[in-house]
Amino acid sequence: RMVLDKEESVSLVSLQSREKPRGCAGCNGKIRDRFMLQALDRYWHEDCLKCACCDCRLGRLGSTLYTRANLILCRRDYLRLFGVTGNCAACSKLIPAFEMVMRARDNVYHLDCFACQLCRQRFCVGDKFFLKNNMILCQLDYEGGHLNGGGGERQPQ
Repeated sequence: RMVLDKEESVSLVSLQSREKPRGCAGCNGKIRDRFMLQALDRYWHEDCLKCACCDCRLGRLGSTLYTRANLILCRRDYLRLFGVTGNCAACSKLIPAFEMVMRARDNVYHLDCFACQLCRQRFCVGDKFFLKNNMILCQLDYEGGHLNGGGGERQPQ
């Protein structure tokens, strides 16, 4: 079983002068610098180990990187794209790399799953939605107070 998501540490390795230059996993060129990065069991020029999204360099001291399928990402972009777990908050299924998603606070959703969890109404751009008890609700269901035991009935539109 292939693990899709992995958190990896990045270490800075000093190249010994008598050592044969290693190949960079990013550009395939020889690494002749005094220092190189080691991550994902490979070696990199400091400039070549970058986030696939924002292009930030991943070699800062004590930094970690995240992999998903064949993507290498910084922590911020990994969490932005896939949330804390990498799973949709509504259906709990995995969100594939670079599929479009919707977000609400720390939750991430497939586009198809981003709907009121009571009446299943889909949201359009500009629609108000509410997050209550970790459920997404449309304005009518939120104001109707269905989760508080309130008897607010939905009016046909």
